[in-house]
Amino acid sequence: MSKRLETYRVTAFNTARQSENKMHDDTVARRFGFAGGLVPGVDVMAYMMHLPVRHWGRDFLERGLIEARFVKPVYDGEDTVVTGSESDGVMTIEVESRGELCATGSASLPGFVLSLAPADCQDVAAVAERRPVTANSYEIGRWLGTVPRTWGDEAAGDYLADIRETDPIYARDGLGHPGLLQRVMNKVLVDNAILGPWIHVGSRMQLLAAARTGDELTARAKVTGNYEKKGHRFVELDALVVGNGITPLAHCQHVAITQPRERAAA
Repeated sequence: MSKRLETYRVTAFNTARQSENKMHDDTVARRFGFAGGLVPGVDVMAYMMHLPVRHWGRDFLERGLIEARFVKPVYDGEDTVVTGSESDGVMTIEVESRGELCATGSASLPGFVLSLAPADCQDVAAVAERRPVTANSYEIGRWLGTVPRTWGDEAAGDYLADIRETDPIYARDGLGHPGLLQRVMNKVLVDNAILGPWIHVGSRMQLLAAARTGDELTARAKVTGNYEKKGHRFVELDALVVGNGITPLAHCQHVAITQPRERAAA
């Protein structure tokens, strides 16, 4: 029997207006048929994570599984509603804004998690010199690295404020929000090519350990897909996010449109 969970409401915030990705800029996003700059998909996914963390607590941060697919944009300042229901240990999650379904996903707490070690993935540096993105920038089978990133106490607190997260577990236990791991996954793309406007369309993340505030985060990613569909260039990644060079934190699959089709002029 399905159990309805308490609804989570958040006022969406575009954290990336000043980023290199101009799909978060109102003027540029309108060229691609959107009403304005998109709230980053990784932040919408962070809104979704509120439900399983509230439901399962630290257990979810240590071994939870979450999947998300973004079907319509969420815009800055909009009331965003995250709903969920649980049946047989699987939580179904939906995100609505403007009365429209914007994202779907699921979360669970697997009884067994396949063990992965950093040695299972090639440890390579991000490219020394980024070049403008082409269809060949992310070749299938290629391993990609990231520039190490750290969110210390102040930066971690700012991040929680940006995603409107008020669950006390992060500050109380000194834990990093798993949405930060998704940001690192975006950096796999950003650190290895100069992208134009691009869109994160979906992710699957199996958490392997709870990240700590101040951990140095990197990703070891393999390109598993690179194809054109309806005029868009899609890239798929399979990666291990690692803390401090030794601790496997999450196994992630990440899908993005790295070269979207621009809307035809009227």
